[in-house]
Amino acid sequence: MTLGFIGLGRMGHGLSNRAQEHGHETHGFAPSQESRDAAAEEGIITHESVEKMLEAMPEQKIVWVMVPAGKITHQVITDLCEQLSEGDIVIDGGNSFFKDSVKHYEMLKERGIQFLDCGTSGGLMGEEIGYSMMIGGDKETFDTVRPIFEALAAPEAFEYMGPAGAGHYVKMVHNGTEYGIMEAMAEGFELIKSGPYQLDMVEVSKVWKNASIIRSYLMDLAHEAFKKDPNLEAHTDRVDDNGMGRWTVDTAIEHGIPAPAITDAVYARFRSQQDSSFAGKSLAALRNEFGGHKVHKKD
Repeated sequence: MTLGFIGLGRMGHGLSNRAQEHGHETHGFAPSQESRDAAAEEGIITHESVEKMLEAMPEQKIVWVMVPAGKITHQVITDLCEQLSEGDIVIDGGNSFFKDSVKHYEMLKERGIQFLDCGTSGGLMGEEIGYSMMIGGDKETFDTVRPIFEALAAPEAFEYMGPAGAGHYVKMVHNGTEYGIMEAMAEGFELIKSGPYQLDMVEVSKVWKNASIIRSYLMDLAHEAFKKDPNLEAHTDRVDDNGMGRWTVDTAIEHGIPAPAITDAVYARFRSQQDSSFAGKSLAALRNEFGGHKVHKKD
């Protein structure tokens, strides 16, 4: 099949390269000349504009959008609504909010353009071993482009999830779950590092990642991080959030579904982004007032 990628960053580059390596004619556009050059070196047919890319593609166009979620994705899909024709297909493979994907589906459907929302997971290793993909939209459209998902995904790592928005909904919950797992791991590592024994983080994570109940790809990555920097001296404790954890919590509240672990993990990220927490200061002051506990003053 022939498809065109809009967005050739880390994920877009990996996806487009994997597609062409599996025999699909792959076109690509990115605003950055550097990104286009890097993709061209991998065999991607790159273009200086979306318009030129679409002109070079067959009559039925399949366009994969891989740009930052939110305003940029909305603008790209709005532009495609004007540039594509009835029967063409748009796939949003980014981390879009599922309700936005429903709106994009409806907007494109009015023009006879088909739309799939595809939650994409796999990180930097996805290009090599294949991605995990959760797809929403019309089943007929999914069946049409199934060969693309077969090329991009790892074995048994993609599936049709349901109507428009379902793919990005499943990916949102996936990322919220990821927040919770990573927070639990981080707390466990702190207990190992700061507990009563002088323990080797490399050795602990090696044992945990092999045959233990909590073995996982994330544990593999933790082990690699500790091998590079056992005390994580090169890192700060600031952890950014990309919004998907917040969306998961908001959705849980909207539907009255308890999600305490994910919610706590999101708040932990907020706390890490503060240089100084007034809540922490308040807690220290209260402890001093009622119990005379020590207060650490600024120098």
